[in-house]
Amino acid sequence: MERTLTYHIRETEAGLRIEQFLRRKGYSAQNLTQIRQMPESVLVNGSFCYLRHTLAAGDELRIHIQETESSRQILPVQLPLNIVYEDEDLIVVNKPAGMPIHPSLNNYTNSLANGLAWYYLQQGKPFIFRCCNRLDRDTSGLTVVAKHLVSASILSSMTKRKEVCREYLAVARGHVMPESGTITAPLARREGTIIERVVDWEKGEPAVTHYQVVTVRNGHSLVALRLETGRTHQIRIHMKYLGYPLIGDYLYNPDMEHITRQALHSHRLSFPHPITGEAMCFEAQLPEDMKQVLAL
Repeated sequence: MERTLTYHIRETEAGLRIEQFLRRKGYSAQNLTQIRQMPESVLVNGSFCYLRHTLAAGDELRIHIQETESSRQILPVQLPLNIVYEDEDLIVVNKPAGMPIHPSLNNYTNSLANGLAWYYLQQGKPFIFRCCNRLDRDTSGLTVVAKHLVSASILSSMTKRKEVCREYLAVARGHVMPESGTITAPLARREGTIIERVVDWEKGEPAVTHYQVVTVRNGHSLVALRLETGRTHQIRIHMKYLGYPLIGDYLYNPDMEHITRQALHSHRLSFPHPITGEAMCFEAQLPEDMKQVLAL
């Protein structure tokens, strides 16, 4: 994947070394190491410069990202992809339930990574898979994938700074009460398993979920949830802790009467664009299997 990023140096940025300027833009130390190894990757006013070069007001700095290899262990497979948005820096996909994010044992060829590898192979472009908000296999909805090393680094940093807002919709049996609130309960791996998580007040990592009941229909509650932290299975465990586990959740609540996967959907993603800073917001409608439970 090739991408050229252009910056015009302002008075307030004059006197910075290129490496200092780029770190302020969100480039990681690893990014700088990788860029340093790419041919003719740093140009100031059209001339090659080292990262220690000092910038002046009015300079035009160009960073030419050149990634020529693809993720080696991801087999390109033609799969249907619902691409919501794409530009030179990122791609947003509405992932269906049942599709894993990464290849794994027994899911070597049916993941989102496989489908994107095929998508870019058809364009003759190399592609390294860098997913920025991983979803469980049976959770549907929006996920964002960075298209090069810089956008990946900046999106990762924004996530840590809680600048990426992730909102979900979930279905639980009964009328969730209270109808809104914040669940603050630390999560840890259940002893003896590598998959399951539990609330653990002694060893758990901090986890915070905000929720609001949207509607109560057909004996079930549709709940909107916003993640403040992103722990494994956070919503699934927090809703169970509240006393209203998600229906269809084979791990934590095998209530399969109306749906055969956890009724959880990544509904909205919003964040500043990692390169331009523009406010981005994407929404994905509730999928049909969750609508049917609520008889919408």
